[in-house]
Amino acid sequence: MTEVEREVFGHMPQEEGGAVVEKFKLKSDSVKVEILSLGCIITSLETKDRDGKFSDIVLGFDTLEGYTRKHPFFGAVVGRVANRIAKGRFAMDGKEYQLFLNNGPNSLHGGARGFDKVLWSPQVVPNGVCFFRLSPDGEEGYPGDLKVWVTYTLSGGELTINYRAQTNKMTPISLTNHAYFNLAGQGSQDIYDHEISIEADSYLPVDDTKIPTGEVAAVQGTGFDLRQPVELGKHLQKFHLDGFDHNFCLQQVQARRPVARARHPPTGRTMEVHTTQPGIQFYTGNNLDGSLKGKGTAVYSKHSAFCLETQNWPDAVNKPHFPSALLRPGEEYNHTTWLLFSAP
Repeated sequence: MTEVEREVFGHMPQEEGGAVVEKFKLKSDSVKVEILSLGCIITSLETKDRDGKFSDIVLGFDTLEGYTRKHPFFGAVVGRVANRIAKGRFAMDGKEYQLFLNNGPNSLHGGARGFDKVLWSPQVVPNGVCFFRLSPDGEEGYPGDLKVWVTYTLSGGELTINYRAQTNKMTPISLTNHAYFNLAGQGSQDIYDHEISIEADSYLPVDDTKIPTGEVAAVQGTGFDLRQPVELGKHLQKFHLDGFDHNFCLQQVQARRPVARARHPPTGRTMEVHTTQPGIQFYTGNNLDGSLKGKGTAVYSKHSAFCLETQNWPDAVNKPHFPSALLRPGEEYNHTTWLLFSAP
């Protein structure tokens, strides 16, 4: 059985109302995870190595202050639309919408005050916790009152994240969790000794502002072919890559299937990602620059973590040939991602 505990983690700044932020601890025999009611943020995720020793494998902060200041979405649920929307603009039903630009010329992860920066209403459920919020019509420029539920449940070595949403006006939506992982333990210097594989025959090339060009390119014969496990450091060197920040195109079936795997041979820690989503953004922490002090005074430098963010394809709202990111009244957005931790 999974134990679920709740406690006060802190209070929001007075200028934001000073409300209580709670922390929920889910604990099984092999995994311990801590999640905040602020941004549904995973603050800690401890898993065992092959000797049975627990280490925390996600980047983050020891105190609430770290999360209320600017940070690169550590552990948070991002939305309404994860990833980038070109020029922060899209048209729907003949109407133009303009979003806040927070990533050069583009809108990223929901805008100035996305789902990562707001308090959610928590409810303890069997083996986990469900967070709810109503994103009001016009929030961050998006149309429609959007009801959103994010549920984390833990069973043995498997952490399940389910995302559900309903709207009263057509709106784009793409939700993901933005945890940064280092299977050697958070605060470790880099991820070069990790082995990564992604079950994708194609990926999305991007322009210099990280917006997909519209091409769906085959991975065959390129540095983006991760169908067989590669050792990350050697792979980046071999293909002269500065790192990854790209969407990999998954099978277009809304059923659970394994899509990615990360393994750290020195500790034996392995993480498998299963999802119902059409894409996965593989990001290697290219923008971490050592300026952030994390848990236990760890310094987070470039390539000291990776993200495997299951989601819809970036800028899909402006690319008709991408999987649709639109949710209509009467429909339900419902996607699940499973993270499986082991140390075989």
